[in-house]
Amino acid sequence: MKADALRGHLDALLLATLDGKALHGYAIIEALQDRSGGALDLPTGTVYPALRRLERAGFVQSSWSTVGGRQRRTYRLTQAGSHTLRAERRAWREFTHAIEGVLTAPAKT
Repeated sequence: MKADALRGHLDALLLATLDGKALHGYAIIEALQDRSGGALDLPTGTVYPALRRLERAGFVQSSWSTVGGRQRRTYRLTQAGSHTLRAERRAWREFTHAIEGVLTAPAKT
């Protein structure tokens, strides 16, 4: 999937991936790949800056943890992040409903 297709949706995708669990950066990338059936294969240079931006905005919080014997920064949603994710999901449903209506409805003449 082209990066342009994700423009404006990356934050929501990251927040959704963290919904209900804390994950380190590489696990977030793997979860995105897995949940998208391999369509989302985002480079670390895209994901980590976005996670830092979400942390500065107060939507995620990070802490250091040991995973598999290695120190990793683990991310989790904050209350503000959960609220933002709910709003993003609502906006996505409205958007896809509108687009679906246009793409699938036969033209009326």
